[in-house]
Amino acid sequence: MRTALVIMLILASGVFVACGNSGNSGGGPDAASTNASGSSSSASDSTETPGGQVSNPKQWSSPPAMQLEEGKDYQAILHTNKGDMTVDLLESDAPKTVNNFVFLAKQGYYTNVPFHRIIKGFMIQTGDPTGTGAGGPGYRFADEPVTRDYVRGTVAMANAGPNTNGSQFFIMHQDNPLPKNYTIFGELIDGFDTLDAIANAPVGPSRSGEMSTPKESLTLESVEIVTK
Repeated sequence: MRTALVIMLILASGVFVACGNSGNSGGGPDAASTNASGSSSSASDSTETPGGQVSNPKQWSSPPAMQLEEGKDYQAILHTNKGDMTVDLLESDAPKTVNNFVFLAKQGYYTNVPFHRIIKGFMIQTGDPTGTGAGGPGYRFADEPVTRDYVRGTVAMANAGPNTNGSQFFIMHQDNPLPKNYTIFGELIDGFDTLDAIANAPVGPSRSGEMSTPKESLTLESVEIVTK
């Protein structure tokens, strides 16, 4: 049991670092210069490929200004081709991260985005419109304190190290004692059957040899933001 835990922790430490470029939500050699302050502005429009993935997703020069309305509770309904998942967004714990997620969702950034990385018993990862694990919104922003544990249904940001958040995020399939290096901004409150359906999908090797690339289409079709 101890050996299995150590192996999982070693695996986990690399899961969220090996995706994306360092100007976005994961690490990579093709980093673009970014500005992590100020209001956001659209720098380009997206282009969809015949396969449905976005080859040139919309980009912004900086993170969005705060748009959350005080006193409102935010939830997100993740519509996927395997069913829906409802996430309670933790605007009190991580206001900047929730604001970023809400902004991107309302901009349609999470429309027809693949779940590009699946590790059964650990997590499912999405948020890159290109489906390569190297995509992001064109900016990065700072981490926020993590006080919760990474339990089943936790929604957190993928990153390439400190303060490199962008658009990619993951949902925990099962509890895992990850180091608190990934900003937690939501928790699943409905749709655990959908989470299981995605996590249990067959996978093959990624370019790095990791068994995490889905063998079938697993798609985040859209994200609907609901306020209460």
